[in-house]
Amino acid sequence: MNKFFQLHHQEKPLLLGNVWDAHSAKLAEKAGYEALGSSSHAIAYSLGYSDGEEISFDELFFVINRIVTSVKIPVSVDFEAGYSSYPHEVAKYVKKLEDIGVVGINLEDGIVKNGKRTLANEQNLVEKIKAIKSSSSVFINARTDTYTTRYTDALGESIRRANLYKEAGADGIFVPLLEDTEEIKEFVSAVEIPLNLFVTQTLPSYEKLGKLGVKRISHGAKQYDYLMKLSEDIFQTFLKTKDYKTILN
Repeated sequence: MNKFFQLHHQEKPLLLGNVWDAHSAKLAEKAGYEALGSSSHAIAYSLGYSDGEEISFDELFFVINRIVTSVKIPVSVDFEAGYSSYPHEVAKYVKKLEDIGVVGINLEDGIVKNGKRTLANEQNLVEKIKAIKSSSSVFINARTDTYTTRYTDALGESIRRANLYKEAGADGIFVPLLEDTEEIKEFVSAVEIPLNLFVTQTLPSYEKLGKLGVKRISHGAKQYDYLMKLSEDIFQTFLKTKDYKTILN
């Protein structure tokens, strides 16, 4: 079991540092994070795109290559829905990422069209997972968008899909917006692979999540969005006041 896999099977949850370029990756490594995950949202926005696979694989590959070569800790890639609907093509892309040192991916069953996320048929993700595992050994963190799309029985459907993805070969399961303590308990008891949760205002504390059996916590583009809002305020203030102090430490 390599280091990245081991980090998902320890007592305390893995706190993933979500980054979007080589500089942010270096800062996270310097801060002491044990592993990094790219943010597809942040990378897309930093290149002038919206989220939802508008960026090309080649553009993503360039950014990820710079991140991987800039740090010594494990890097996982938010690979959205795989940048293709064809499992063999998704597997080919993942192998290219693995060849440059990527140790894990997020692969989701949600599809973004015209800015709106919808829940796709689970069988497509099952086939993608199987195809990837036939040629690669990366950690597959299967993401289900049951909660983000407000599925009627989000918990039940999350458990059902998670177990299908596990059977296909997924190594972990990511359920964004699963926040309720009792629902987290039920999910962990019903699904054996490590659970990854997403930082929100109402998510239980890090310590409590550890006691509940959660194994990974990520924050996606939250830090990037926070920094961009600060930058927007600085740009506006400097233009309005012409005061150099607003852009100087």
